Formats: sequence, C-alpha cells, structure tokens
Amino acid sequence: MIKKIHETFIISEDYLHQRLDQALAKLLPDFSRTQIKEWIESGSVLVNQQITKSKLRLKGGETVTVAVSLLPPVQSIAQNIPLSIVYEDAELLIINKPASMVVHPGAGNKDQTLLNALLFHDPQLQALPRAGILHRLDKDTTGLLIIAKTLGSLKKLSIQLKKHTIVREYQGVVYGRIISGNTIDAPIGRHPTQRTHMAVIETAKAAVTHYRVIERFRAHTLLKIRLETGRTHQIRVHMAHVRHPIVGDTTYGGRIQFAKGSHPALIQTLRQFKRQALHAYALELVHPVTHQTMRWEAALPEDMQQLIHALRVDNELHSA
Repeated sequence: MIKKIHETFIISEDYLHQRLDQALAKLLPDFSRTQIKEWIESGSVLVNQQITKSKLRLKGGETVTVAVSLLPPVQSIAQNIPLSIVYEDAELLIINKPASMVVHPGAGNKDQTLLNALLFHDPQLQALPRAGILHRLDKDTTGLLIIAKTLGSLKKLSIQLKKHTIVREYQGVVYGRIISGNTIDAPIGRHPTQRTHMAVIETAKAAVTHYRVIERFRAHTLLKIRLETGRTHQIRVHMAHVRHPIVGDTTYGGRIQFAKGSHPALIQTLRQFKRQALHAYALELVHPVTHQTMRWEAALPEDMQQLIHALRVDNELHSA
C-alpha cells in the first residue's frame, strides 16, 4: 500500500539561516536527512511554491510544502549462504567477508549478498535498516564487517563510526616501493564523468587515510592502512591518487607492474590476481552495552598470502 505524505510548514525564526534539508529533518523526525534531500532534489518539496535546492538557507516566514508518495520498502529474502562468523553476542556480530560477496542488494546483485545471508542467520535483522550492517566493504575486498543486532546498538555504533572512534585497519599490497608511512588527506566524491567511479575532488567530502610500511619488495609494498573516514572506495582512490594503486585493482590500478627480471612465478601470480589485494584485517570498538573495548583480527586470505610469498621469493632471489 502506498503511503502519501502532504505537509505544509510555515518556517519560524527557530530555523533562521538553517539549510532547508536540515530544518525538514527536524520537522519530519521519522525520516532521514538523506531521504529528505532526495525529495527536495526530485521536486517533491516546494518553498513558496517554487522548486529549490537542499542547501537553501531559510530566512523565516517561508511556506514549505512536502508532497510525496512512499512505496512500501522492498523486503530482501533470506538465503542460506555460509557466513564466516568471528564473533557474536546478543548485540553485535562480526563477519569475515570473502572476496566476490556483495554486501547489499543493488543493481545487478538482487540477491546472494551478505544481507541475504544475514537474514537467514538471524531473521530478526529484517527489522533493522540494512539488516544492521554498519559499514561496507567493496565486493572484492575481504575482511571484517560489523553488524548490529538491535536498534540501540545500531545507533550507538553509528555514533562511534561518525566520531571515528572505531578502528578499522587493512593490509594491502600496492605497486611501487614506499619508503615510509604517511597520511593522505584528500576529499573524495563521485567521478564527474564515470559515474560508477570515485575520485579526489577538491569540493567533495573530506577523506583521510593513514598508512605505514609493513614490508618492502623490489617493486611493491605491503602496507598497514587505517581509515579515519569511510568514503566509497576510499583506500583504492587514495592509493591511486599518490601513484601507488592497490595490486589487482582494475578500476583504479591501471596495468600490471613488476620489476625488471622478476621471477616467472611472481609474474604469473600478478597476472592471475583478479581482485584488489586489500583485506580488512582488524576492528576495534567499544561494545555498545558492556562498554568494554574489543578487538578482532582476521588472517590474510589464501590468495593474498600466496601473492606475498611470491614477492618474498622474488626479493630473496635478487638480494643474493
């Protein structure tokens, strides 16, 4: 059944100088600011009978009309897909996601996702936004993900995520020999022409990535990478931005690179590595109920271990 909303507000001085989307988020607390911005952009919100933008600054006295039709939410189906569970209690769940698994259903991936697997594991997650999934990993990035199991924990963990107090650490193999660690502070937004790609754009949202060297090879480096923010494709975009793209990243990485005289086994391994060599290996957070600091780590997947082994062998052969 379609639910219709038709509301008219006269803007009071309480909302003076606030953005339109900010004010409506307070006037319509049952809806997210993201949802409200979509309504404004689609022309379903009028200010003094005129279509406008989310960033409009209110002066007071405006007549704001909201007229939208809400379709019932599409419920995802539960599917019996194996999960690698690292930790679980009544409040949260930590999953070690394999490569090739999509986190949420979307265009081209309507099912067989992590969300579908979670609904089979715990049907009560259907009541939570995104089945309690707190953050994402790209399809071909492996590693640890946090799932909240109650609405209270979802809210508390979301606050930790927003305040950057959840520690998310990755290991990744990049092209090039990096001498020392550094911080990349470069805003990330949607690519202006390639809409499925992200890019460093000066006017976009802030994005900060920290990295340090774990091990150097002749033409590659194994890094420990820590996210401060969580933009789409952040690590992949940032490392490509500093000209050290993630090995196997066909979107941002360009052609395969290897040192002169590389061992044939290494060349073959690099050519056969068909995903980004990136693994979310550690998570640390404050438990939303017990308030204890908890940390989990997941070993590198087999394909990354084989890649690092081949790099070490090539290194040793050329250091003799």
